[in-house]
Amino acid sequence: MTGFRQAQPTRTEKVVVVGAGMVGHRFVDELVRGDVAGRFEIELVGAEEYEPYNRILLSEVLAGRADLRALGLPLPPQERVTFWRGVAADSIDPASRQVLLSDGSRRDYDHLVLATGARAFVPPLPGLESAPKHVHVLRTLDDTRNIAARAMNAKHAVVLGGGLLGLEAACGLRRRGVPVTVVDLDTHLMATQLDQAPARMLAAQLRSLGVDVVTGTSVVEVISAYDEIVAVRLTDERLLAADLMLVSCGIRAESALAADAGITVERGIVVDEDLRTSQDRVYAIGDCAQPPSGTTGLLAPGWRQAEQLVASFLGRDELDPSGVGDERPEPVKLKAAGVDLVTMGVRASQACDHDRVLSVSDGGARRHVDLVVRDGELVGVTVLGFPEVSAALTLAYDRRTPLPADPLALLVPGGSSGAVEETPSPMRMPGSTTVCRCTGVTKKQIVTAWEQGAATVDAVAGATRATTGCGGCKEVVCGLVDWLNASDPGTAAESDSGPVSTAVTERNIPVRTTT
Repeated sequence: MTGFRQAQPTRTEKVVVVGAGMVGHRFVDELVRGDVAGRFEIELVGAEEYEPYNRILLSEVLAGRADLRALGLPLPPQERVTFWRGVAADSIDPASRQVLLSDGSRRDYDHLVLATGARAFVPPLPGLESAPKHVHVLRTLDDTRNIAARAMNAKHAVVLGGGLLGLEAACGLRRRGVPVTVVDLDTHLMATQLDQAPARMLAAQLRSLGVDVVTGTSVVEVISAYDEIVAVRLTDERLLAADLMLVSCGIRAESALAADAGITVERGIVVDEDLRTSQDRVYAIGDCAQPPSGTTGLLAPGWRQAEQLVASFLGRDELDPSGVGDERPEPVKLKAAGVDLVTMGVRASQACDHDRVLSVSDGGARRHVDLVVRDGELVGVTVLGFPEVSAALTLAYDRRTPLPADPLALLVPGGSSGAVEETPSPMRMPGSTTVCRCTGVTKKQIVTAWEQGAATVDAVAGATRATTGCGGCKEVVCGLVDWLNASDPGTAAESDSGPVSTAVTERNIPVRTTT
């Protein structure tokens, strides 16, 4: 445990936040930034023995494409926040407004924010009841380390689940030299995001990388010997040898703490539109919460909930509109080593009768593109194996820009016929362009941060939070910072912040501590 306290102003209100994940961290960061008068005393409770880190990038660490420094999130100011690290919340007593922690202490609260997140769902398969070794989920930093350690000696891995995380993990294991088979019950991979045509091309791309794909079946039994997994049995009676298994079958809200306290729980902790639970002064945000609009399992909505709750605490009528993106569905990017896939908006199979659907499939190069155009506007994009145009199509989708007469011109980077630029010059990029969709940060906000002294990517991230989500915007942010520094070399040369870098500082490396 590490604890830091500030000299308390009069009549402070105690806010206890349970959960030091990305949403809980975001809430604390927002509240500290907004509470300039020091009205709130904040305590953050985190069960893991690490500083807050970016869970979205765990698959990148597993693949060896990112190190631990890339995961670190900025720490809350020590003088403003008491951080209980490596200490879990065991129970809540709403009557006395106390939280009982696993170290035996009790923390009083005036407001309690539950940001307990979600756990990986593991189906009740025969053979798992004995908890054989080397069966894993990928949810925490320790999970990642354990899987990577086993991968050093594994001869064959089975990944149960052909969704985003399962495929990212499978490619990560293959990149470490482990033969992998992905098993998915759906008829095709990523059934939630993809139609059959691009999914078939994706499967072909994975097989070319050495990742076998088996769909339309599932694991019905895990077979072990000497307390270690040795094989799995499929629904079609096939046996697959396996000395490493990763289960990626979705998530379930971590709601037991709330349920035990008598708070209403269904699929998650039930909250109203103001994120209040059934218990007075208790709130829930992120994956653990079930708002009227339903749960999403995505980071950006959880961050918006954190911002909304902070605005409520501070008495603001609404969020700063400059920090909130539009209501279009978030783009989905598969961060798998060796695969480039982006999909967003309306799928080709979901297009309306009056929509224009353009599909290009190149089996030889394992490329596939689906475009859905509605009233001259790009409303749906799926791009596999064509990174040269995915950035331009994402911009066209985000900006809702007018399209050329022939939308296929969009597939010719830098060509004529009104095609969108593959990598538009930062100078020509409108200030309102959303650079980081996870955080809703625009080009104008990045330029403003730079003008106020943020001359490195790390400094921009600290000021705006750009790059702290999925990491997909890091290259664009780095390009913007390089462009800004080049436009004013004197500022860059005189900056004390050091050279432009996309790595976080050593201070933010998650490290074990003694409680």
